[in-house]
Amino acid sequence: MAPDQATTALLDQLAQSGGRPLHEMTVTEARGLGAALGELSGKGPDLARVAEVVIPAEDGASFPGRLLVPDGTPRGVIVYYHGGGWVLGALDEFDTLGRELAARTGCAVVLPAYRLAPEHRYPVAARDAYAALLWAAAHLPGLPIVVAGDSAGGNLSAVVAQRARDDGGPAIALQVLVYPVTDCDFDRDSYLAPGNQLVLTRDSMLWFWDHYAPDPAQRANPDASPLRAADLSGLPPALVLTAEHDVLRDEGEEYAERLRAAGVPVELERFAGQMHVFFTMVNVLPGSAAGISAVVREVGRRIG
Repeated sequence: MAPDQATTALLDQLAQSGGRPLHEMTVTEARGLGAALGELSGKGPDLARVAEVVIPAEDGASFPGRLLVPDGTPRGVIVYYHGGGWVLGALDEFDTLGRELAARTGCAVVLPAYRLAPEHRYPVAARDAYAALLWAAAHLPGLPIVVAGDSAGGNLSAVVAQRARDDGGPAIALQVLVYPVTDCDFDRDSYLAPGNQLVLTRDSMLWFWDHYAPDPAQRANPDASPLRAADLSGLPPALVLTAEHDVLRDEGEEYAERLRAAGVPVELERFAGQMHVFFTMVNVLPGSAAGISAVVREVGRRIG
């Protein structure tokens, strides 16, 4: 089906702004566009506690994070990795989404501000993502852990789940992968379909990869392209959400099917009429509310 009415209206609004395509922007310009989109969601719900934290990185550096704690005793913790192609994204841009997830799931939410490319190229984001998992396990002990993220954040969630399995890391109750980047193949049907060249395009994904992992050989590593891991067995249950009109649709759905074939419990849902970024557009696109509801249901099912 065609993009829904709300999506079409948002695309018209963006077109009227007269901005250049993302892949023609500088990194600074693209980050400004990401911040502007983030502001559209407005303020999220009030919570019992919001704390700015510092997360130690593997290389001796550190990066900031934000801890969002709902009313009552948290029944779990969600480590939510934001999207933005490993290049864009800031805590304030994902605060509203994090608050919604905390309020609706009853879980504490950790928002890591992992270091971004091109200032910090691959594998820094992947290593920072794992450091955030370790921080959450140490500072919120005894709570079931969910790793979640959208786009590049979905990539990091999948990478973290694989590393936790391989390194004997913290137990993960659920991985939530929202239109995740799982591979570096730009010639899948969803990448080439003209109707999918909307907010995220094939050219902009090439732009993101060129900033994050400019060496094509590195892109094939499983901690960059988790679909290329030889073994997907023994990974946590997964909820995979994809958008009908998204260049990343096929690789997200292929990852879900490979997980399922490896014996991993998987729930896969494609959102008709939606495009990339629908999930994070809280209070803007109705598809966001539907996507968050799917996450709330699966978190409740997996951690009780």
